[in-house]
Amino acid sequence: MRALQIAASGMSAQQMRVDVVSNNLANMSTTGYNARRADFADLQYQQLARPGTVSAQDGTMLPTGVQVGLGVRASAVSVVLAQGTLSQTGGDLDVAIEGRGYLEVTLPSGTSAYTRDGALKRTAEGLIVTADGYAVAPGLTIPSDTRSISVNADGEVYAYFADQVEPQLLGQMNLVGFTNEKGLEAMGSNLFLESPASGPPAVGTPGLDGLGLLRQGYLEESSVDPVREVTELIKAQRGYELNAKVITAADQMLSATTQVR
Repeated sequence: MRALQIAASGMSAQQMRVDVVSNNLANMSTTGYNARRADFADLQYQQLARPGTVSAQDGTMLPTGVQVGLGVRASAVSVVLAQGTLSQTGGDLDVAIEGRGYLEVTLPSGTSAYTRDGALKRTAEGLIVTADGYAVAPGLTIPSDTRSISVNADGEVYAYFADQVEPQLLGQMNLVGFTNEKGLEAMGSNLFLESPASGPPAVGTPGLDGLGLLRQGYLEESSVDPVREVTELIKAQRGYELNAKVITAADQMLSATTQVR
């Protein structure tokens, strides 16, 4: 009986759906997090009678045929690209990206990773890094006697000193864009890696070539919509229960078959 395997694939799919929803809800407070969505596709069909098959000597063909589906499978867990709300923090090194783009960071291995988490810090040497200590490209260093810093919308970083009226330009913060942002490989810690599906990184100046602007003193909140996620959770739970009922019905039918004398 195919119903057992079909319903089992449906239960597995709904379980993955719940896993994705739970991860979204767990990251409601994660800076720069974009919600994920589980996508599904139907499995291969068993062709008991193909559409268009000649069914009579006069050339009559079957208009639809008999095609029995064999269940469902997960086709993708895709990122829902959406701008999160900008929350004001007032921090000198808190930078939110308003629009498209990622900050480039350098991992200890020398590999480049990308993030929208703009909660930046500085080391004892003044190097601007992420919360995990990864250097933010292009590797700007803040002098130890700096009174305050300013980051404008175009990414220019200025330092103010107690004995100077005019600020000093320390450098330029860039943003990185991708042809297919959904193709980036998530590695955790708010970091992404380039993949063959994402395309190569395109480094540019904020505000140009379709890239967003930088907002100092703000952080981008998670784009997770709690109401939508709870609704998805309820739908997944109901779907799981219905597939479980199919298994129960199939079991009862098989039981009745074995009792035939």
